[in-house]
Amino acid sequence: MSREPELPRRFADRFEAGRLLADRVARLDLREPVVLGLPRGGIPIAREIADRLGVPAEAFVARKIGVPGFPEYGIAAIAEGLDEVILSPQAGELGFDAEQLALLAVPERRELDRRVSVYRGERTLPELRGREVVLADDGLATGVTAQAALRSLRQRDPSRLVFAAPACAPDAVARLTGRAGLADAVVYLLAPRDFQAVGEWYVDFGQLDDADVIRLLGRA
Repeated sequence: MSREPELPRRFADRFEAGRLLADRVARLDLREPVVLGLPRGGIPIAREIADRLGVPAEAFVARKIGVPGFPEYGIAAIAEGLDEVILSPQAGELGFDAEQLALLAVPERRELDRRVSVYRGERTLPELRGREVVLADDGLATGVTAQAALRSLRQRDPSRLVFAAPACAPDAVARLTGRAGLADAVVYLLAPRDFQAVGEWYVDFGQLDDADVIRLLGRA
Protein backbone atom coordinates (compact mmCIF):
# COMPACT_ATOMS: atom_id res chain seq x y z
CA MET A 1 0.00 0.00 0.00
CA SER A 2 1.48 3.33 -1.10
CA ARG A 3 2.03 5.95 1.55
CA GLU A 4 0.42 9.34 1.37
CA PRO A 5 3.13 11.87 0.39
CA GLU A 6 4.08 14.15 3.24
CA LEU A 7 2.68 17.63 2.80
CA PRO A 8 4.88 20.69 3.27
CA ARG A 9 4.23 22.99 6.19
CA ARG A 10 3.94 25.78 3.64
CA PHE A 11 3.54 25.55 -0.13
CA ALA A 12 6.33 26.98 -2.27
CA ASP A 13 3.76 28.75 -4.46
CA ARG A 14 0.29 28.30 -5.95
CA PHE A 15 1.60 25.96 -8.63
CA GLU A 16 3.06 23.49 -6.15
CA ALA A 17 -0.13 23.68 -4.10
CA GLY A 18 -2.21 23.15 -7.22
CA ARG A 19 -0.26 20.08 -8.28
CA LEU A 20 -0.61 18.48 -4.85
CA LEU A 21 -4.28 19.35 -4.71
CA ALA A 22 -4.86 18.01 -8.22
CA ASP A 23 -3.80 14.55 -7.02
CA ARG A 24 -6.54 14.67 -4.37
CA VAL A 25 -9.16 15.87 -6.86
CA ALA A 26 -8.17 13.12 -9.31
CA ARG A 27 -9.16 10.52 -6.69
CA LEU A 28 -12.80 11.59 -7.06
CA ASP A 29 -12.87 9.90 -10.50
CA LEU A 30 -14.81 12.76 -12.07
CA ARG A 31 -16.06 12.23 -15.62
CA GLU A 32 -15.14 15.03 -18.03
CA PRO A 33 -15.48 17.69 -15.33
CA VAL A 34 -15.66 21.42 -15.87
CA VAL A 35 -12.79 23.08 -13.97
CA LEU A 36 -13.30 26.70 -12.93
CA GLY A 37 -10.96 29.01 -11.01
CA LEU A 38 -11.75 32.08 -8.95
CA PRO A 39 -9.56 34.92 -10.25
CA ARG A 40 -7.02 35.81 -9.61
CA GLY A 41 -5.38 33.51 -7.07
CA GLY A 42 -7.50 30.50 -7.91
CA ILE A 43 -6.46 30.41 -11.56
CA PRO A 44 -3.05 28.71 -11.06
CA ILE A 45 -4.80 26.13 -8.85
CA ALA A 46 -7.47 25.51 -11.47
CA ARG A 47 -4.80 25.30 -14.18
CA GLU A 48 -2.93 22.53 -12.36
CA ILE A 49 -6.14 20.61 -11.64
CA ALA A 50 -7.32 20.92 -15.24
CA ASP A 51 -3.94 19.76 -16.57
CA ARG A 52 -4.01 16.77 -14.23
CA LEU A 53 -7.53 15.82 -15.36
CA GLY A 54 -6.86 16.57 -19.04
CA VAL A 55 -9.61 19.17 -19.44
CA PRO A 56 -9.68 22.94 -20.08
CA ALA A 57 -9.74 25.54 -17.31
CA GLU A 58 -11.98 28.58 -17.24
CA ALA A 59 -12.48 31.57 -14.95
CA PHE A 60 -15.57 32.09 -12.82
CA VAL A 61 -15.65 35.53 -11.25
CA ALA A 62 -16.73 36.39 -7.71
CA ARG A 63 -15.77 39.41 -5.64
CA LYS A 64 -15.22 39.78 -1.94
CA ILE A 65 -16.66 42.86 -0.22
CA GLY A 66 -14.31 43.90 2.54
CA VAL A 67 -14.59 46.12 5.58
CA PRO A 68 -13.96 49.74 4.52
CA GLY A 69 -10.31 50.43 5.19
CA PHE A 70 -9.58 46.69 5.57
CA PRO A 71 -10.46 45.27 2.14
CA GLU A 72 -8.91 41.86 2.78
CA TYR A 73 -11.37 41.11 5.59
CA GLY A 74 -14.37 39.79 3.69
CA ILE A 75 -17.81 40.40 5.18
CA ALA A 76 -19.87 39.76 2.03
CA ALA A 77 -19.43 38.69 -1.57
CA ILE A 78 -21.04 38.70 -5.00
CA ALA A 79 -20.67 36.40 -8.00
CA GLU A 80 -21.48 36.49 -11.68
CA GLY A 81 -25.00 35.30 -12.37
CA LEU A 82 -26.10 36.01 -8.81
CA ASP A 83 -28.18 39.11 -8.01
CA GLU A 84 -28.00 38.88 -4.24
CA VAL A 85 -25.18 39.88 -1.91
CA ILE A 86 -24.05 36.98 0.29
CA LEU A 87 -23.29 38.05 3.86
CA SER A 88 -20.79 36.42 6.19
CA PRO A 89 -21.64 35.90 9.88
CA GLN A 90 -19.13 38.63 10.70
CA ALA A 91 -21.15 41.25 8.80
CA GLY A 92 -23.86 41.45 11.44
CA GLU A 93 -21.37 41.20 14.28
CA LEU A 94 -19.61 44.28 12.91
CA GLY A 95 -22.88 46.19 12.52
CA PHE A 96 -23.29 46.09 8.73
CA ASP A 97 -26.82 45.66 7.39
CA ALA A 98 -27.97 44.52 3.94
CA GLU A 99 -28.50 48.08 2.68
CA GLN A 100 -24.96 49.16 3.60
CA LEU A 101 -23.48 46.07 1.96
CA ALA A 102 -25.53 46.63 -1.21
CA LEU A 103 -23.90 50.06 -1.51
CA LEU A 104 -20.44 48.62 -0.88
CA ALA A 105 -21.16 46.05 -3.60
CA VAL A 106 -21.68 48.67 -6.36
CA PRO A 107 -17.97 49.20 -7.24
CA GLU A 108 -17.30 45.49 -6.82
CA ARG A 109 -20.01 44.67 -9.39
CA ARG A 110 -18.31 47.02 -11.84
CA GLU A 111 -15.00 45.25 -11.26
CA LEU A 112 -16.70 41.86 -11.55
CA ASP A 113 -18.16 42.79 -14.95
CA ARG A 114 -14.78 44.11 -16.08
CA ARG A 115 -13.03 40.89 -15.14
CA VAL A 116 -15.61 38.70 -16.89
CA SER A 117 -15.08 40.76 -20.04
CA VAL A 118 -11.27 40.67 -19.81
CA TYR A 119 -10.88 37.01 -18.85
CA ARG A 120 -13.52 35.43 -21.07
CA GLY A 121 -14.16 37.99 -23.79
CA GLU A 122 -16.66 36.51 -26.25
CA ARG A 123 -16.49 33.05 -24.68
CA THR A 124 -19.46 31.84 -22.66
CA LEU A 125 -19.22 29.52 -19.69
CA PRO A 126 -19.41 25.83 -20.59
CA GLU A 127 -22.81 24.21 -20.13
CA LEU A 128 -22.92 23.07 -16.49
CA ARG A 129 -26.30 21.36 -16.32
CA GLY A 130 -25.77 17.70 -15.47
CA ARG A 131 -21.96 18.13 -15.38
CA GLU A 132 -19.46 17.57 -12.61
CA VAL A 133 -17.91 20.94 -11.72
CA VAL A 134 -14.76 21.76 -9.77
CA LEU A 135 -14.39 25.30 -8.44
CA ALA A 136 -10.84 26.10 -7.29
CA ASP A 137 -9.28 28.86 -5.24
CA ASP A 138 -5.92 29.31 -3.50
CA GLY A 139 -7.46 29.18 -0.04
CA LEU A 140 -10.56 29.48 2.08
CA ALA A 141 -10.56 31.98 4.95
CA THR A 142 -14.01 33.35 5.83
CA GLY A 143 -15.41 31.40 2.89
CA VAL A 144 -17.91 34.07 1.88
CA THR A 145 -16.54 34.48 -1.67
CA ALA A 146 -16.70 30.74 -2.23
CA GLN A 147 -20.25 30.71 -0.85
CA ALA A 148 -21.37 33.33 -3.38
CA ALA A 149 -19.70 31.52 -6.27
CA LEU A 150 -21.07 28.11 -5.28
CA ARG A 151 -24.56 29.50 -4.83
CA SER A 152 -24.45 30.93 -8.34
CA LEU A 153 -23.05 27.71 -9.81
CA ARG A 154 -25.66 25.59 -8.00
CA GLN A 155 -28.36 27.50 -9.87
CA ARG A 156 -26.91 26.08 -13.11
CA ASP A 157 -27.86 22.57 -11.97
CA PRO A 158 -24.55 20.65 -12.05
CA SER A 159 -24.74 16.96 -11.15
CA ARG A 160 -21.88 17.40 -8.67
CA LEU A 161 -20.24 20.53 -7.33
CA VAL A 162 -16.78 20.29 -5.77
CA PHE A 163 -14.84 23.10 -4.12
CA ALA A 164 -11.05 22.67 -4.03
CA ALA A 165 -8.46 24.79 -2.23
CA PRO A 166 -5.05 23.89 -0.77
CA ALA A 167 -5.45 25.61 2.62
CA CYS A 168 -8.75 26.12 4.40
CA ALA A 169 -10.06 27.37 7.70
CA PRO A 170 -11.96 24.43 9.27
CA ASP A 171 -15.05 26.48 10.15
CA ALA A 172 -15.23 27.80 6.57
CA VAL A 173 -15.17 24.25 5.21
CA ALA A 174 -18.11 23.41 7.46
CA ARG A 175 -20.09 26.36 6.06
CA LEU A 176 -19.81 25.02 2.51
CA THR A 177 -21.10 21.55 3.29
CA GLY A 178 -23.65 19.99 5.61
CA ARG A 179 -26.96 21.79 5.83
CA ALA A 180 -25.76 24.57 3.57
CA GLY A 181 -25.53 22.14 0.68
CA LEU A 182 -23.43 24.53 -1.36
CA ALA A 183 -20.73 21.99 -2.23
CA ASP A 184 -21.12 18.25 -2.56
CA ALA A 185 -17.48 17.90 -1.51
CA VAL A 186 -14.63 20.13 -0.35
CA VAL A 187 -11.13 18.94 -1.27
CA TYR A 188 -8.19 20.47 0.61
CA LEU A 189 -4.69 19.69 1.82
CA LEU A 190 -4.34 21.73 5.01
CA ALA A 191 -7.04 22.78 7.47
CA PRO A 192 -5.07 23.96 10.52
CA ARG A 193 -6.87 25.11 13.64
CA ASP A 194 -4.61 28.14 13.83
CA PHE A 195 -5.63 29.34 10.35
CA GLN A 196 -5.49 33.14 10.15
CA ALA A 197 -4.94 34.09 6.51
CA VAL A 198 -4.45 32.25 3.22
CA GLY A 199 -1.08 33.84 2.47
CA GLU A 200 0.60 32.46 5.58
CA TRP A 201 0.51 28.96 4.05
CA TYR A 202 2.58 29.97 1.02
CA VAL A 203 6.24 30.96 0.76
CA ASP A 204 5.52 32.88 -2.46
CA PHE A 205 2.06 34.46 -2.37
CA GLY A 206 2.71 37.22 -4.88
CA GLN A 207 -0.25 38.97 -6.41
CA LEU A 208 -1.30 38.06 -9.95
CA ASP A 209 -2.49 40.51 -12.58
CA ASP A 210 -4.90 40.27 -15.51
CA ALA A 211 -2.12 39.25 -17.89
CA ASP A 212 -1.21 36.31 -15.63
CA VAL A 213 -4.82 35.10 -15.64
CA ILE A 214 -5.15 35.38 -19.42
CA ARG A 215 -1.85 33.58 -19.95
CA LEU A 216 -2.76 30.73 -17.61
CA LEU A 217 -6.20 30.25 -19.11
CA GLY A 218 -4.69 30.09 -22.58
CA ARG A 219 -1.87 27.69 -21.72
CA ALA A 220 -2.08 24.36 -23.56
